[in-house]
Amino acid sequence: MTPTAYALWFVVLLLLLWLAWTYNRLVAARNAVKEGWSGIDVQLKRRHDLVPMLVDAVGAYARHERGLLERVARLRSRSVPDLEEEAELSHELERLLAVAEAYPELKASANFLSLQRQLVEVEEALQLARRYYNGAVRIYNTLLESFPTLLVARRFGFTPARYFELPLATEARAPEVKW
Repeated sequence: MTPTAYALWFVVLLLLLWLAWTYNRLVAARNAVKEGWSGIDVQLKRRHDLVPMLVDAVGAYARHERGLLERVARLRSRSVPDLEEEAELSHELERLLAVAEAYPELKASANFLSLQRQLVEVEEALQLARRYYNGAVRIYNTLLESFPTLLVARRFGFTPARYFELPLATEARAPEVKW
């Protein structure tokens, strides 16, 4: 073979290596986009599962605590309680003391603060997942639009990914919690 033929084979080999490297970069970027979307999906599922459970748990305890404290206050406020009311008051106080012994710092306000903290954590994790996804989309789309990578992308059917955007302002807010 002539030196020109060797040079031609060398150029073809370099072109094939570049083609494989470029294709693999596009696949890796596309997989990062899929991974990012999966992260958003996981956080949305976590929020969907966590929020109702937390609201129910805290709401149930707050109702229980409020009811117990209201019964104790009502029974204590009577000027001349009868024996039946006194027994009821003793029973409710024992329940209150049992709750206090089992959970010394258990108060509705602490539960509400805990709920708020956990909701904030879920929303922050969701925001991080959205940012990761949008970053992966930016890198992937930049590769698709950059020359000469776009030649490979078009040839092998790579299509641009869409950024995660909330279509309505109401969807951007955290879920509303009602008591």
